[in-house]
Amino acid sequence: MTAGTKPFSFDTPGSMLVEWDGAARMGALLAEWFTERNLLIVTDKFLHENGLLDPALTSLKEHGFTVTVYDDVVADPPERVLLACVEHAKRANADIVMGLGGGSSMDIAKLVAVMLKSAQPLSDLYGIGNVTGTRAPLVQVPTTAGTGSEVTNITILTTGETTKMGIVSHQLYADRVLLDGALTVGLPAEQTAATGIDAMVHAIEAFTSQHRKNFLSDVFAKEALRLIAANLVTACENGADRSAREAMLLGANLAGQAFSNSPVAAVHALAYPLGGHYHLPHGLTNALMLGPVLRYNMSAAAPLYAELADVVMGVTGESDAVRSAKFVEFMDDLMNRSGAPRRLRDCGVREDSFEMLAKDAMLQSRLLVNNPVEVTETDALALYREAF
Repeated sequence: MTAGTKPFSFDTPGSMLVEWDGAARMGALLAEWFTERNLLIVTDKFLHENGLLDPALTSLKEHGFTVTVYDDVVADPPERVLLACVEHAKRANADIVMGLGGGSSMDIAKLVAVMLKSAQPLSDLYGIGNVTGTRAPLVQVPTTAGTGSEVTNITILTTGETTKMGIVSHQLYADRVLLDGALTVGLPAEQTAATGIDAMVHAIEAFTSQHRKNFLSDVFAKEALRLIAANLVTACENGADRSAREAMLLGANLAGQAFSNSPVAAVHALAYPLGGHYHLPHGLTNALMLGPVLRYNMSAAAPLYAELADVVMGVTGESDAVRSAKFVEFMDDLMNRSGAPRRLRDCGVREDSFEMLAKDAMLQSRLLVNNPVEVTETDALALYREAF
């Protein structure tokens, strides 16, 4: 950093604890951190029914917490899931909220914490900075290494059959975050690959964003990419590898902090319509579109991609053009080795839907404005065709 650095801000949650098996002493942790004792846990049925919550539930009850579990969260959660969760929380007189699960559970937990304290209708919250007032205490505990939602101030909801909208506000940052790598051990290889690539997309797009890119977001993005690139394949091939799982979780967390402060761009803009129309997991849709967008952005982003090549490959002494090309090749090879699906056709996406997808992608103007290169509807159509 030089004396000429432009002023910037960097926001993140209040406190984070990194501890293997930390969830098993959740009660002691929350009793130390908060005075509230009526806890709502927001999660999904798979995690609840498969016992992943059990050690935390036992610890919480031992430390005097009254615990209510809402486990009806689904991927790409619609508004009705949020509103049902808020009613569930109110009936239980919840005064503290925990998101425990993937990005969808943590996203819902953010807004439940807000709506327990606010009379604002949901429709007034959409957009940037529209949440007013305070919220209930909020704890986030991720069980995947991908979204970074535990450290972001963003919630994405499905608002119609195929459309999504975002809520961005400082109040959505958690008070406390627990990173317990043991909670990610049972994640299947394909989901490990998709969520890991999702986190790499966060890091890459934060590093190349046109707006709010800064010294700290760059540091976090680079280290996130280094950690994930070095451990993704190991985590996919040997899910019980503690070192790889912890590195992936830390990398996803750092990437989340990076993109929360330096927003994502065209990969996400093109991925959202795929999730909306085909109900594909968010991490997978990002993985499917990453390669085409990297190549499309090369003309403007080559110097930045060259820096990322230095991080993940250690290449030096070559031109930006050569190093950036090597970076794109490296990412393609890494995604291939991870085992994640690589083509739209392999995921049931129909070629005759590309025009519809391209039109929908243009609605993501808050994301497209961050891309290093302008993306028109014609460009989006070509990118979907390349990904097919």
